[in-house]
Amino acid sequence: MRVRFTPQAERQYFSALSYLRAKSPAGAATVQQRAETVIAQLREHPPSGHAIPEFPDLPHRELPVPPYRFFHRVVDDTVWIVGVWHARQLAERPDDVGRG
Repeated sequence: MRVRFTPQAERQYFSALSYLRAKSPAGAATVQQRAETVIAQLREHPPSGHAIPEFPDLPHRELPVPPYRFFHRVVDDTVWIVGVWHARQLAERPDDVGRG
């Protein structure tokens, strides 16, 4: 299965890595490694994770990439990562991928 980031999620992810690199290059490398592990997991097991507590009515799921949360949704043959939020942030409603 393919794993892709929506433009918004990609911006959030790279912004988080940039912020972390400025504070701790080693910390940024750790988060990047965790993200790569989660992406590999999603390729093999697309329905991984659990419902997003703030949005239980949505078909999206989340996986932890400490200290971040990756929100994702399966659409056809692609797992879309639709949001990357710091665990302390109030999450916004994820993009609705697959409609349009």
